[in-house]
Amino acid sequence: MIVLKKFFKDTIIYGLATVLPRLMNFVLVPLHTGNLDTTSYSDNTTFYIYAAFFNVLLTYGMETAFFRFFSKSEEKNKIFSTAFISLIVTTIAFLVIVLLFNEQLSNWLGINQTYFNLLIGVIVLDTLVVVPFAYLRAVGRPVKFASIKIANILIYVLLNYFFLWFIPKFEINLIGYDNSDLVKYIFIANLVASIITFLLLVPYFFKVKFQFSKTILKQLLNYSWPIMVAGLAYVINENFDKWILPDILGKEINGAYSGCYKIAVFMTIFIQAFRLGAEPFFFNHSKEKNAKQTYALIMKYFVIVGSLMLVFIISYLDIFKNLLVADESYWIAIDIVPIVLLANLCLGIYFNLAIWYKLTDKTRYGMYLSIIGAVITIAFNLIMIKKIGFIAAAWATLAAYASMMFLSYVIGQKHYPIAYDLKKILGYLVLSIVLSILALNTNGNYYINTGLVFLFLGIAFLLEKNELKQLVKR
Repeated sequence: MIVLKKFFKDTIIYGLATVLPRLMNFVLVPLHTGNLDTTSYSDNTTFYIYAAFFNVLLTYGMETAFFRFFSKSEEKNKIFSTAFISLIVTTIAFLVIVLLFNEQLSNWLGINQTYFNLLIGVIVLDTLVVVPFAYLRAVGRPVKFASIKIANILIYVLLNYFFLWFIPKFEINLIGYDNSDLVKYIFIANLVASIITFLLLVPYFFKVKFQFSKTILKQLLNYSWPIMVAGLAYVINENFDKWILPDILGKEINGAYSGCYKIAVFMTIFIQAFRLGAEPFFFNHSKEKNAKQTYALIMKYFVIVGSLMLVFIISYLDIFKNLLVADESYWIAIDIVPIVLLANLCLGIYFNLAIWYKLTDKTRYGMYLSIIGAVITIAFNLIMIKKIGFIAAAWATLAAYASMMFLSYVIGQKHYPIAYDLKKILGYLVLSIVLSILALNTNGNYYINTGLVFLFLGIAFLLEKNELKQLVKR
């Protein structure tokens, strides 16, 4: 139980590093949807799709590989410097190629030249700080990690409000300011935030003596490349719908779809916070005698919290809709929200299950599972969007993540069996889905929906109260 307390403590701190930035990002959704039409919002979405793709490509799974080998190696300095040097060299090589073929690449990707240059600046800087950030997590510096992450998003949010709200409202005469292309300033804000984050982490570039080992690099790459492929497949699962919708249904529809998709941000925050705290914890405690029991317990409480969030958000969906996406032109896509929330919960369970192939160094299975998910995503979207519209994209996401979750459990039990409490886990999932369906059919009656939320809480408390008392006492 002491080990669990440390896990929850670290997860809370890492969660703050994720939740606060996401909540700050959350306040940007009404700012963006209120000042950008659906077409411009589609351009904003496309920018960050490519940012996600290049982020995975340029880091090539090195962050997770770093955790794996740093936690068990006695040559920690050499692990750090080898991983760091590798990323520096490949990032510089990427930058040189982009500079040489700048115009051709932007035309090939179909991105405005200015947007493309801003994109490159952001992803290069963000790649260079991956290992320093991972180092802070690996050595147990969650407060420092959180502080820099929060500083990054504060700068980003403040600059967004400065460019999109303050200047237009007070009619500030800023040289070069173009109010006909507001989306550009979102990307400029991101670049400035990335520059400052890079400068804050520069001291950690020299924390250890630089040593490069070809042997260690080979080990890192053997472990990381399947993670990179899995990451690329994950980007496809998350973004393929928003990438092809402009071509099939138009930018206006894609903007509305992307705006409503943001309402699922709370589930995404929870999952990201969990991952930040869980990954180093799982690696560091893998040799403990009761490690598997701990993993099973964490899974159960993850599902309880995730299921509660599903019921809560759907119960008050009208409030979240008006709070986040006040422009009614976006509401044509509101029906995707319950499906996307459930899909993200399945994804979170999959991330929890994924520990089996990371601890057994069988990361290729993560690659296989993600590829299966990507194939389902691509096929479902290409076939069904033309038949049933944008709602098909949400169902594709759910189908992909649910399949990955199921297959990961089945295969994982053969390679690294963990006695998960399936009866309770499935019970909580089914209960949350049933209560969510009921909440969707109460015509927005908040009295009934609040009762449904408390019903879930009451059942969970009754089933877990003895275990919770033990956890608190210890």
